[in-house]
Amino acid sequence: MKQVAWCALFTLISGVALAATESDPLLNDATSTASEVRGVLRARFQAVLASELAGRVTDIPFAEGQSFSKGDVLVRFDCSAYQAQANASGAAVRAAREELRNKQQLAALNSVGRFEVALAEARQAQAQAESQVYQVQVQRCQVKAPFDGQVVVRRVQAHESVASGTPLLEIVDNRSLEIHLLVPSRWLGKLKPDQAFSFVPDETGTPINAVVKRLGARIDEGSQTLLLIGSVPANTQGLLAGMSGTAHFAEPQ
Repeated sequence: MKQVAWCALFTLISGVALAATESDPLLNDATSTASEVRGVLRARFQAVLASELAGRVTDIPFAEGQSFSKGDVLVRFDCSAYQAQANASGAAVRAAREELRNKQQLAALNSVGRFEVALAEARQAQAQAESQVYQVQVQRCQVKAPFDGQVVVRRVQAHESVASGTPLLEIVDNRSLEIHLLVPSRWLGKLKPDQAFSFVPDETGTPINAVVKRLGARIDEGSQTLLLIGSVPANTQGLLAGMSGTAHFAEPQ
């Protein structure tokens, strides 16, 4: 009777393990064949740009899908209040500079002591520091592109007021793509830097001649897979971040 019960329990556990394996497409893709694995294209340069100040958006020149160059203004804010503060701080710097000059002239005539000169120097330094803070705020009224790329999503629209830290734009550079694969950990001894392999995106069906760029830093204990990152040849046309496909590795001789 006990033997029958143990057999039934073993069958149940085996069935659960088989079902778990079949329900994990990532694991199936990584171990399906000895020379093929699934992967995805990811951009080296992508970012979600957020507001560094609270204010009202006045202009977002680029729409979804449009291309821009590094340094282009992607978002403009209403900067009138920050500009007024910067102007006031500039005037305070000039006043502190004149005061210090006057104290230095009087000190040369022994009309004031060294303490008053030092106090004037401190006030000038404080005014200059405050002016720098306001100048930084004015610069943040424009969000500039950190790299060449395209707009993926606009999170806000013109004329909306946003708080500091609000996501504004999601951008990506589709010219700097890499292939991310999860390969079986048992391949570790066979993989080498600059090793060639082909990658066929599902969306295009055109093979890409890629090479191994680097390997991940650890093996996943659950799936026994390792991250492999491959490089895409420069100037490869028709590729977008997020495309998935199959990588083919040549069988070792």
